[in-house]
Amino acid sequence: QVQLVESGGGLVQAGGSLRLSCAASGSIFSINDMGWYRQAPGKQRELVAAITTSGSTNYAGSVKGRFTISRDNAKNTVYLQMNVLKPEDTAVYYCYIVRPPVYWGQGTQVTVSS
Repeated sequence: QVQLVESGGGLVQAGGSLRLSCAASGSIFSINDMGWYRQAPGKQRELVAAITTSGSTNYAGSVKGRFTISRDNAKNTVYLQMNVLKPEDTAVYYCYIVRPPVYWGQGTQVTVSS
């Protein structure tokens, strides 16, 4: 079994920052891609950022330049540093890892007030 535990969500004012963390534990032998999706009320889940084993990154256009994804392979942890947050960033954020198969975190709420 693989478990993903997320932390770092919360309420922040527009322009503020938050850092999300997602630690994987359990039957982990090797992890490929890691990343974050988000889902806002009434909207489909969308990819926010992804990072490969070698550190290559990919971002949604709406967060590029504001969010930074990173990973610590020794700790099996992926991070999402979110700066200059906007109300439209409000969503539940889900981390994932590709082991394979794909495993998901439980989600953490991020709320940005205007």
